[in-house]
Amino acid sequence: AIAKIRSGQMEGLSEVDDQWAPQINLGVSVLIPEDYVPDLDVRLGLYRRLSSLSTKVELEGFAAELIDRFGKLPREVNTLLLVVRIKAMCKRAGIAKLDGGPKGATVQFHMDKFASPQGLVEFVQEQRGMAKIKDNKIILRRDWATEADKIKGAFAIARDLAEKAGARGKAAK
Repeated sequence: AIAKIRSGQMEGLSEVDDQWAPQINLGVSVLIPEDYVPDLDVRLGLYRRLSSLSTKVELEGFAAELIDRFGKLPREVNTLLLVVRIKAMCKRAGIAKLDGGPKGATVQFHMDKFASPQGLVEFVQEQRGMAKIKDNKIILRRDWATEADKIKGAFAIARDLAEKAGARGKAAK
């Protein structure tokens, strides 16, 4: 059975493989504040809906609905929507985990595989010495002084790797 799973011959495996979700850790506040949506049930419903959205158009529609219902989006909600877009691009790129801090990011791929090995080599080369592969992870050195820098940087990494993985037409830009 293990040999069949490794060779991809096990039926139903692709369905199970689709059930993973990327972990994004940027150390930023991503939430719908209680003072923006006071009703807990409504907030939970919004989180549930948000978890099923993945395209830029869907997220823009969701943001427009929030503005119509509750007013101008607070910073935390804008950040939440950006992180959901980053997460969708990570899924397309096969990124299982993206950790970002003031000095850069670490990227780990789902099942330690990337769809396009050549694309990965190109990505690392394009980083001009600011990226290295170590212990099945990509370590990217950056200088992200602000929360906005981290979010923009993580977005760019996820977008670029999604393109290199061959998901260019599907990436949420």
